[in-house]
Amino acid sequence: MAIFSKMINPISSIVLVMASLSGISDAFWRMDCHSRTGLARIDPLVDAGEISDHAHAIHGGNNFAFNTGYNDLIESECTSCLVTQDKSAYWTPSLHFQYANGTTVVVPQEGGMLAYYLLYGENIKAFPKGFQLIAGNTRLRNFTGPVPDPPKSLWTADETTQFSLGQKAIGFNCLDYSKSPEASLYRHFMPDKGYIDANCKNGLRLELMFPSCWNGKDVDSADHKSHMAYPNLVMTGDCPSGFETRTPSLFYETIWWTPAFAGEEGQFVLSNGDPTGYGYHGDFITGWEVDFLQSAINTCTDPSGEITACPLFNIQTQAEAAQCELKMPEELKNDNCAGPAAGLCGNVPIQSGPQEASALKPGGTAAPTVASSQAYTAPAATTPLVPTLSYMTPTYAATDSYGGGISIAAVNAEGLASVSPPSTTPTTLSTSPPVTAATSVSSQQPPGSIVSTMIYTSAGVVYEIAIEEIDITVTAEATPAAKHRRHNRHHRRGSREHGLLGV
Repeated sequence: MAIFSKMINPISSIVLVMASLSGISDAFWRMDCHSRTGLARIDPLVDAGEISDHAHAIHGGNNFAFNTGYNDLIESECTSCLVTQDKSAYWTPSLHFQYANGTTVVVPQEGGMLAYYLLYGENIKAFPKGFQLIAGNTRLRNFTGPVPDPPKSLWTADETTQFSLGQKAIGFNCLDYSKSPEASLYRHFMPDKGYIDANCKNGLRLELMFPSCWNGKDVDSADHKSHMAYPNLVMTGDCPSGFETRTPSLFYETIWWTPAFAGEEGQFVLSNGDPTGYGYHGDFITGWEVDFLQSAINTCTDPSGEITACPLFNIQTQAEAAQCELKMPEELKNDNCAGPAAGLCGNVPIQSGPQEASALKPGGTAAPTVASSQAYTAPAATTPLVPTLSYMTPTYAATDSYGGGISIAAVNAEGLASVSPPSTTPTTLSTSPPVTAATSVSSQQPPGSIVSTMIYTSAGVVYEIAIEEIDITVTAEATPAAKHRRHNRHHRRGSREHGLLGV
């Protein structure tokens, strides 16, 4: 399957064709990081040199500590991601469940995380040495824009400020593989427990888009954000003045197995004490050799996004990646971030807003208590923490049978996606605590469909897609690869191009 920038006869061709009048590339690769290097209160960007104020799910290079920088990551002995040349560090708040008595446990991750390197724009430059970046604001507890987002073609000036674009760069995707998938970045808040139980039977996928417009000179800034900016459509679009240099567009996806707590009284809350999701955020420090990353940007452009399609990447097995763990600092030896614990790790108070949350204090070593984390009480029906937003499928035809937000459909001779349904049980990480057995879920997938041609407009850009049959040979793999395949199935459902979702 291939992509060309010109039209060809859809009757005689045997390839997928996209003719885009915008010049936007849909090339990307999907960095699989199925295992965590750690679950710990470490954040070398925000809380450099001291214990972080809240826990993080950490992936990537294992030389990760209170003062980690580029040179430290490059010297990592290993990485929990599958491409061994990538020693970058990727981390986000972990998701926890708080029972009615205040006890918290971490929610199991389903297959770790994926970090997408989307190659949007022209003349994309590799992250320079020392580059680091934060997306999101941990203290936010409200959303200032309309719900749901209006079509991007109708966004006003207020909706394209950097603050507004940053709010729209967060997504909580409700997964139900018996339905067509929701658009990515459709819901900018965490649904409440009742909604998740009723609608998200395959878990909750947390999504985060990083800004991709660089000022071309600074590898960091005082707030770890101001050296970068979002394009005016969050993922794609135009960069603001002074930020014309494009870097790879980073997009994080992490699936959390919320069905493990179906029917339990309580709430889901991020490790920073946020039950609303508005304060979701993520951090990144590059751990790539600059010249190698630039070569990958220029070479690894297969539209499937598969790392195996790039001839430059050395790929380790999932078993090898799972052995890569950070060395836990002595100061954190008594932490119990996974739980069960009487509150959140670091004694983080739960703050639901809508006012901005108070700043947390780093460095705490006391064991968590229910009193400081606030025992769970069900919110009054008249005062919801977050708005109601029904399950919503994209406005275009979704033809993939994969489990993530970005993919090219594999189409066999009958025009159907040639993959198996997803597993009914999650991939449990070794760092996850024992929790209630996951609720049994249906493995039914929506059937594929034959797609010939489709024309649609996004933000004034006309796209035409033609899909013709190709021959695909599928070879079954024996375990331990089964776990890797299951993760990919869960992460590859949705649109052919992530930037078009929800428009």
